[in-house]
Amino acid sequence: MKIHLVGISGTGMGSLATLFREAGHTVTGSDVAFDPPTGPMLRAAGIACKTGYSADNLGDGDETPNLVVVGNAIGKSNVEAIAVETRALPRTSMSAALREHFLAKRTPLVVAGTHGKTTTSAMAALVLEKAGLEPGWFIGGQPRSLPSSAAVGRTKRKLTATPDLLEGHDGTAPAPFVVEGDEYDAVYWHKAPKFLDYIGVGESDVAILTSVEHDHIDIYPSADAYEAAFVTFIKAIPAGGLLVCDAHDARARALASAHATCRVSFYALEGDDTGDVTPTWVGAPSTIDEGGQQFFDVYTGGMSCGRFAMRAPGKHNVRNALAAMAAAAEGFGVPVSTTKRALAQFEGVKRRQELLGAPNGVRVYDDFAHHPTAVDETLHALRAKHPAGKLIAIFEPRSATACRALHQDAYVKSFDAADRVLLAPVGRSGIADSEKLDVPRLARDLGTKAVAAADGADILARVVAEAAPGDTVAVLSNGAFGGLHEKLLAALAVRAPLPNRSTS
Repeated sequence: MKIHLVGISGTGMGSLATLFREAGHTVTGSDVAFDPPTGPMLRAAGIACKTGYSADNLGDGDETPNLVVVGNAIGKSNVEAIAVETRALPRTSMSAALREHFLAKRTPLVVAGTHGKTTTSAMAALVLEKAGLEPGWFIGGQPRSLPSSAAVGRTKRKLTATPDLLEGHDGTAPAPFVVEGDEYDAVYWHKAPKFLDYIGVGESDVAILTSVEHDHIDIYPSADAYEAAFVTFIKAIPAGGLLVCDAHDARARALASAHATCRVSFYALEGDDTGDVTPTWVGAPSTIDEGGQQFFDVYTGGMSCGRFAMRAPGKHNVRNALAAMAAAAEGFGVPVSTTKRALAQFEGVKRRQELLGAPNGVRVYDDFAHHPTAVDETLHALRAKHPAGKLIAIFEPRSATACRALHQDAYVKSFDAADRVLLAPVGRSGIADSEKLDVPRLARDLGTKAVAAADGADILARVVAEAAPGDTVAVLSNGAFGGLHEKLLAALAVRAPLPNRSTS
């Protein structure tokens, strides 16, 4: 087919475009810009990238696309969206295209939840790949241990021959396809969560629910509305499927217990409050070595599975690993020993505790964290990894939720692990003052360790003046932050050395 994607530079749309290319289709796409890493990735895949939106991008005659995929960032007033409707061209959303062209005839493993989706999806895909199941995957980030953020995989996997195989059975089953399932709207004409397109594909779908904590306030104005989306998701899991759920998260636990018609397998960390649920999978985090390797013990059904290690530190990553392990074992029969070997090779995901460099002995990390819980978990993980030196947290409230006052009080606790906190101004315009996160107030509530900076240049100057060798700088934002990451690396590299604190 000839397939055109409107808004192709989005993370998910770019990955979908590469899937279509891998499947042998001719792919074009339009967007306002084709910045790295998506732009170079698309061009390397042989995708024609058209800068700007125009009806002419849809071609004519033999060049008319057989299918147009419209991204969820595209509104109905977009000139290409209008042209598609006027010409009555076949159109679909990203999530619907993924379901029809890649999830059909597979067994989806859908990773949903407020936190940890990208990392858990990357872990699950790696585990299934190392198990020889040749999975497909669709991940909203760039896993370091996989060749790409998306892969077609195979449609069938071989079953281990057993005496009870039915006569005439071909010895195969649908292959797994791991998909990060977010709860954001699918497209302007179908205002439903994308993850609903990913579930209910077959009779034995597998789902992971990591957490449920009010987010995406621009789409879900109340916690009840947000939770309702997850209730619909849980109910859509087929009766013959599996739901793997974090028993530590009170809302996720309650929703799974009340609404799942499929089998539910709970996981938790040792010492967690799991209410009236007894988790099948339990992790006990241990030490983090100097190289950032996280050790932890795993128990299933009360029996020890031994000590595990992975290069993704933090208790939250142990939770992610347990979820991937349980889904692989109970959903696809992957031995725990295989998961153990796979996790030892897991290198994390870009923009998740990603060490960008250490100019003049100052470590600079990039992380996508923007929700209070994610900020807290990330900073505690970095503090455990680097116990010596100051931990300087730089935070840009940029996401639709972070920009608003919804979590004004919760952010105060989120920065406990940091020695210094530099807060950028709210990264979105058009939000009423009554709804906006009060950054100066947050700085006051955090005390003398925090400052509400004037802008990125102010933050840069403060870090250059204060950071010493052995310190750790964590840049927390779900955006590009005006290129602050690169500016920090460059400025710290040419700065006159400050007295050494520690290099451990």
